[in-house]
Amino acid sequence: MTSASDSVSVGIASAGMYLPEPVVTAIEIAKESGLPEWVVREKLGINQKHMAGPDDHPNQMAVWAAQDCLSKCDISPEEIDVVLCTTEEWKEYINWTAGIDLAYEIGATNAWGIDLHMRCCTTISALKIARDMMMSDPDVNTVLIGGGYRVGDFVNLKNTRTSFAFNIGAGAGAMLLRKNWPRNHVLGAHMMTDGSMSKHLIIPASGTVQFPTDAAVAEGLFYLDLVEPEAMKNRLRAVSMDNWMHCIDEALRKSGHERDDVGFLNMIHVKRSSYRNMLQRLALTEEQGVYNASYGHIGEQDSIINIIVGVKQGRLKDGDLMVIVGAGVGYVWGAACVRWGACET
Repeated sequence: MTSASDSVSVGIASAGMYLPEPVVTAIEIAKESGLPEWVVREKLGINQKHMAGPDDHPNQMAVWAAQDCLSKCDISPEEIDVVLCTTEEWKEYINWTAGIDLAYEIGATNAWGIDLHMRCCTTISALKIARDMMMSDPDVNTVLIGGGYRVGDFVNLKNTRTSFAFNIGAGAGAMLLRKNWPRNHVLGAHMMTDGSMSKHLIIPASGTVQFPTDAAVAEGLFYLDLVEPEAMKNRLRAVSMDNWMHCIDEALRKSGHERDDVGFLNMIHVKRSSYRNMLQRLALTEEQGVYNASYGHIGEQDSIINIIVGVKQGRLKDGDLMVIVGAGVGYVWGAACVRWGACET
């Protein structure tokens, strides 16, 4: 016996992005941090990164990215049933549901919205949630995933304990998913977490444990800090790559594929050696992925931006099986598979 969901497919109908104009260059990062410029460029993988201007607020950037996304297809905002908002917690206001604001600002008058957070894996988890929704609910046919990101505000370039975060910048991404869309089908996805590292990288004075008072801010406690550096580094060294590969293999299994089928790597911005390691493990060449050394790390929005850049550069081609790979502090890992191009419905 087959269920109704067996005949349902979910495709990416469009993708949009927004990058603020201000940039911080590798030279500037090196000067402020004290790191050699070659380390910033070659090891951290940063030629420059985009940073928010005075009017580049997180959810407003999400609105601009969503408008860019909608401008590339014939689907109207009124057709959107659900908005899965991936705007980070650092946004215009605290205790504010950004998703319903995003829906309102783009004219998605028939949609309900919800905020999702899984750090730099949020887009991957949103893809799974959106696909599962559309496969199980006959009333959900169109879902917008989108959000803005300016966590770069919390990066202190003088704190070399957090040098792995020096690539963090600002921007936004959005994608539109449609039930039974004939292209770009979202297939399997898999996530996993390790909460033993949940308090290793934090902003010490940012919540109810310690308020961001003037004194705390003056002490530099309103920046990201690696408060247990050895514990996190040792744990990540032991499990990170294996966990990534487990998520990839599980996403492939759920999609009915194997590693040899992968044709394009869509990976969040990481240091160059980790990116090349992943290419090697998947037996891919540099031309079968994108590495945005001139954009910086824009959190979970990397997953959307890489699609747009990959298509623009001619690297993401029709017929490719794309694996989207992400990880976020906490710690979380995830992967999702998308068959790019025309697909059988």
